[in-house]
Amino acid sequence: MLKTYQATSVFTGQQFLDNAYITIEDGVIKTVSQTHPGGNITSLRGVLTPGFVDVQVNGGGGVLFNNTPTSEALSLLSAAHTTFGTTSMLPTLITDDVNVMTNAARAISETIACDDSSVIGLHFEGPHLSKPKKGIHPAEHIRLISDAELTLFCRQDLGKVVVTLAPENVPSDIIRELVQRGVIVCLGHSNADAETVLQALEAGATGFTHLFNAMSPLTSRAPGMVGAAMLDQHSYCGLIADKHHVHPLSCQLAIKAKGFNKIMLVTDAMAHVGSSLETLSFFDTEIIRHGTKLTLPNGNIAGSALDMASAVRHCHQDFHIPLAEALCMATKTPANFLGMANSIGQLTPGYQANMVLLDSSLHVVSAWIKGQVKHTAHSDK
Repeated sequence: MLKTYQATSVFTGQQFLDNAYITIEDGVIKTVSQTHPGGNITSLRGVLTPGFVDVQVNGGGGVLFNNTPTSEALSLLSAAHTTFGTTSMLPTLITDDVNVMTNAARAISETIACDDSSVIGLHFEGPHLSKPKKGIHPAEHIRLISDAELTLFCRQDLGKVVVTLAPENVPSDIIRELVQRGVIVCLGHSNADAETVLQALEAGATGFTHLFNAMSPLTSRAPGMVGAAMLDQHSYCGLIADKHHVHPLSCQLAIKAKGFNKIMLVTDAMAHVGSSLETLSFFDTEIIRHGTKLTLPNGNIAGSALDMASAVRHCHQDFHIPLAEALCMATKTPANFLGMANSIGQLTPGYQANMVLLDSSLHVVSAWIKGQVKHTAHSDK
């Protein structure tokens, strides 16, 4: 079935087109043009942009994936984030035991097989991390890699698989093997020195999980993971732009150093996003909402209450990043990181019709996944 929209402005991933038309057929973009294609047209008021791509989503809609690793939970989580413009996502499993990891993989496989949600893979954040940089990850589950985890990471029915690991605890030959078998390796929750980080990059690691947070810092005589990440021209860095995890000036510095084509906005969202949840049970403690900030009872930051639309607004409105660059960091850049540069992240003929309509203040009005409307705000803000 053919469907054509006209938007006040269309951001293709390359440029803004005023009063442009976009035609969709069978969930795929057929044409993008400023010439009237004929036929029935649905008018859209606002900026039509590629759907947001989030590679780090722990929870949403009142659900934490670790607590409920089921396909039903993924449906709630996915729906919650779609209301904020996320049309492609990697549900993220925080460090846990192998049984929970296996259950999470089963849920991902079932969901991907249905082919009707925003879930496109799985991010294993741990368990092969550094205890000194564990953050909120439970120390009792942090461990060396075993054949059980290797087998799980390399399953072929999980879509895109990202594994965050600490390179001081996982040998370069294991990183190389994971990459050769199709796993995307990110470095994070690590106290590694810069030399160890560079060895991991040489072995095939291509990303850094939440830059600045839970990693060895940049200092005058020890560049650490932060320094190596910002210097490397080829790797991608996730950035939590919630104004709590990273100072705005540090965000601006990272974007200037790496470029918008290598910084990808991530939410690191917990169950609180898209729900009225105030307190969440988390292993032997709890995560408490304080406005837009989440903490443990001791005050330590514990994931985020951030959504992707807010991350884009923060970058553009507060950090003064040009809108095209802010949008790329939420769409095209993470798509490139995932190796999906030819299917998502842009509004271009042949790509999936994953789209978000933003109003003048960059709030989400509507969202589409493969041409199907998944959310409408029913208002013009």
